[in-house]
Amino acid sequence: MSDSYYERVNDSEEPAGAASRFVSTIHTQGAWQETEQHMAAASGVIAHELLRHEPREDMRLGRISFEILGMIPRGEFTIEVETVRPGRTIELLEATMTANGRPCIVARAWRLKHTDTTAVEHHADRPMPGPEHTEPARAMDVWPGGFIRSLDIRAVEELSPGSGRCWIRNPYNTVHGEPSYDLARLIGMVDTANGIAPVVEPGGDYAFPNVDLQIHFYREPTGQWLGLETVVNTGGDGVGLTSSVLHDENGPFGRAQQLLTLRPMPSAQTTSQGPGTAADGAGSQTDASVSTAASTSADTR
Repeated sequence: MSDSYYERVNDSEEPAGAASRFVSTIHTQGAWQETEQHMAAASGVIAHELLRHEPREDMRLGRISFEILGMIPRGEFTIEVETVRPGRTIELLEATMTANGRPCIVARAWRLKHTDTTAVEHHADRPMPGPEHTEPARAMDVWPGGFIRSLDIRAVEELSPGSGRCWIRNPYNTVHGEPSYDLARLIGMVDTANGIAPVVEPGGDYAFPNVDLQIHFYREPTGQWLGLETVVNTGGDGVGLTSSVLHDENGPFGRAQQLLTLRPMPSAQTTSQGPGTAADGAGSQTDASVSTAASTSADTR
């Protein structure tokens, strides 16, 4: 069993500056389909490559945005990073993840110059109880896939539809044989926010994948524990939003947003046609039901 989420497979004869090639391990397996990667794992390896790209000690990441262009297949893929806006005090980086000849994620990251602003430092977000005050989050057991199984997920209190607070960590390196950045490790768990307190039941009448992930950092985080203080809002027209305050063990450090596309599943449409079918599709929390319900959504982003 691998001790990492990814392995780098670059050919030693490839020219300098060529896109980095990777292969995913079982620990990246998604919750929507067994043949895809979880977006959280993919965002972690993209962040790893952004942090390796022309690093500057006088700058840090202030925001990273991921546009999810479609399903993220397991197996081999490439990541190419470039500086699209160089500068002395701000820089904009872009990373593209490509699999099977198709871009599946485009990420952009603002890198900002360090400045001493301790005199005006202020955090309106409040700390939440630390991981030592938590219990295993059994509500997450409904989600299948190797990535979710790789996580230690602990709830501050019982998770409920639409809101929840939990702590998450993982035991694996981002890339085999390479030091893991704390920031990349933490970014590589943020996307799980969409699954900790869903408004609709996983595997039930609706699928609710996110089409993006936006993360802002007002403080540079450290450590291996990611705290999520998450709320979910859904509209009546097929669009929703998962919003999270992000924490490390020192307190809050940023915020994340995920735009959701809510899609009625065929089983839900069938159950609405007559009373005899109500027990057939809704309410099942098996791995198969979550995977089947989500596969239609993931295939047609």
